[in-house]
Order: sequence, then structure tokens, then C-alpha cells
Amino acid sequence: MEMLGSVPPGPGRTPTPPGPAAHDGTWRFTAPALDCSVPRARHAVRELIGGRRVPLCEESLDGLLLIVSELVTNAVRHAALLSPEVVVEVRVADGWVRVAVEDDHPYRPKPLQADEECTGGRGLLLVQAIVDEAGGRCDVEHTASGGKVVWAALPLLPALSAPAAGLPATSPRRPR
Repeated sequence: MEMLGSVPPGPGRTPTPPGPAAHDGTWRFTAPALDCSVPRARHAVRELIGGRRVPLCEESLDGLLLIVSELVTNAVRHAALLSPEVVVEVRVADGWVRVAVEDDHPYRPKPLQADEECTGGRGLLLVQAIVDEAGGRCDVEHTASGGKVVWAALPLLPALSAPAAGLPATSPRRPR
């Protein structure tokens, strides 16, 4: 006989809450604010997600890696003067994967409007599109030291997309 799910508690017993999944956790990478850090951060996140067997479909993984590339690129290009290092944080918990890039520059980036004359400047628009498509969330927050953290969170699987601890239970917000 194969048993699926959990056994209900006996009379007078309370159920034991499920513990964290084996892939849950928080990991931080520090990198110099240099162009070479962009592919390194992307590869580190890919290895982490694969190595921890995080349940993320290939399409969501591709989107997550593109988000990492865009956020690290923005920090390298626009914050390096005041922030010689950037921190990439990956958090997997409660059915969500969250990537955040922190730097010491106080400027809060804003998505630019698409301009056919410019070849760049659409990174945050792309991040927002990926987040919206996946039903995720993103935002920019100030740090206690005066810098900022730009983050995006994607649900791991549709069945696991309940609000995660530390993530707002509101609809997706655009970076400000």
C-alpha cells in the first residue's frame, strides 16, 4: 500500500507543521562591481538552483537568470562609483525564490520608457515583464547604510505560491 500526504493526528494531538523544504535557505555572493561579475553571478545562481534541486521550471529559471543579469548589470553600470562591490542574495522559502542585488548607491532606479533610438535602458522593464508573466513581485528598498536593494521574487510552482515570509502579500509592484 502506498501512502501519499500526511497522516492526520490522532485524537487529542495537534498536527506537526511541515518543516522547511530541503532546498530552502538564503545564500549571499559578494562580487566586485565589474562587468565580469554579471556572468559569474548568473552562473553561481544557476549552480545554486540546480545543486539545491529547487523546483523551478526551465522557463522560470531562464527568467530568474535574466533578472540576475539585469540587476547585477544595473549595479555595475550605475552604482560602481559609490559601491565597489555588489551583493547578490538568493532566498528560497515558502514556495518562492527571491533574488536581490544590493549596492551602496542611494539612487532608486526607475524603469525607463521604451525609446527606439536607445539601445539600452530597458533592463527594469524586462525584469518587470518577467515578474508579471510569472505572477511574482519586485521592488526597490533602501538599506540601513543608505544604499539600496533591488529584488524580484518568482513563485516556484503554482501550487506553492502562497505569500512568503518577508514578501508583501500585495499585488506585484513596479520598481520606483
